[in-house]
Amino acid sequence: MEKVALTKDLSLSRFIHGVWRLNDWNLSTGDLETLIKDCIDLGITSFDHADIYGNYTCEEIFGEVLKGNNFLRNQMEIVTKCGIKLISEKHPEHKIKYYDTRKAHIIHSAETSLKFLNTDRIDLLLIHRPDPFMNPAEVAEAFAKLKKEGKVLNFGVSNFTPGQFSMLQSYLDFDLATNQIEASVGCLEHWENGNIDYMLEKRVKPMVWSPLAGGSIFSGSDEKSARLRATLEKIAGEIGASGIDQVMYAWLLAHPVKFLPIIGSGKLDRIKTAAESVELKLSRMQWFEILEASNGQEVP
Repeated sequence: MEKVALTKDLSLSRFIHGVWRLNDWNLSTGDLETLIKDCIDLGITSFDHADIYGNYTCEEIFGEVLKGNNFLRNQMEIVTKCGIKLISEKHPEHKIKYYDTRKAHIIHSAETSLKFLNTDRIDLLLIHRPDPFMNPAEVAEAFAKLKKEGKVLNFGVSNFTPGQFSMLQSYLDFDLATNQIEASVGCLEHWENGNIDYMLEKRVKPMVWSPLAGGSIFSGSDEKSARLRATLEKIAGEIGASGIDQVMYAWLLAHPVKFLPIIGSGKLDRIKTAAESVELKLSRMQWFEILEASNGQEVP
C-alpha cells in the first residue's frame, strides 16, 4: 500500500486503522496482536488513537500488545491526540467536558500516552479539537519541549478551520503535519468552509475520520441517504466494487488533496475491503455524480 509523506520525517499508510472503539471489540491481547499484524500485512501501518478513546482505556489496551515488542512497534506509526477532558470516573475532578491545551496538560497527556502505549515515542500528536481558550504560545512551547526530548516526533491538529490552523502554525518553527477532519460523501463541510482549498494550498494531507458517513447511508431512510445509496450502488456496478463502502472510500481517494481515511473497524474482512478500494478508479463524471447526489442538486 502507498505511503503518504506528511513531513520530511513522517509518512503514514494511505489507510489508517482507528481504534476509537477498541474497548468495544472484546479482543484478547493475542487477538489484538493478530489484528495489528494483519493490518500491517495489508500495508496499513498507521494506527490512530486519542487519550480519551474508550473512556481513557484504548491506549492501554493497545499498549499491552507492544509491551516488550519493539520489533512490532518499529513496523508502525502511532498517532494520538490530546486536549479534551471528559467527565469520567477515571477523572472525577472533571466536573464538565472541556478543552485543555495548556503546556502542562499537553506534556502530561503525551507522557501518559507514552506510558500506556509502552513506547518511547509518538510519531504524531494532534490537538484533538480547536480550543476557544487556547494560548498558542503555550502550545508551541509544549510541542518544542516534547520534540526536543524525542518524545513526540511530529505534530498536527484535528477538526481545525483554515484560520485556526494558520494561527497555530504561525507560532511554530516547524510545519504542522496534518489536520484530521470529518469528510465523506455525506459530509461536505470542509469543501464548503474552504478547508480543502487551504490544505491544497499549504500541501497538507488530511487524515479523515468517519469516511463512511457514520454508516447512515447503508440503511438510512431519509431522502439524502436513499439518494446517495442509489447512486453509489449504480457506480459500484459500473466500476466492479464489492459494495458501496468501497465506492465511498474510492471517492475520497480520488481527490488530489490526498485524503488518508481512517478505518474504524475491528473486523478484518471490513479492513481488507477498505484496503482493496485503492485499486478502484472513478471517472470525473462519476465523482461528480456522487457530489450531486450528496448535494441534492447539480453543480451551478
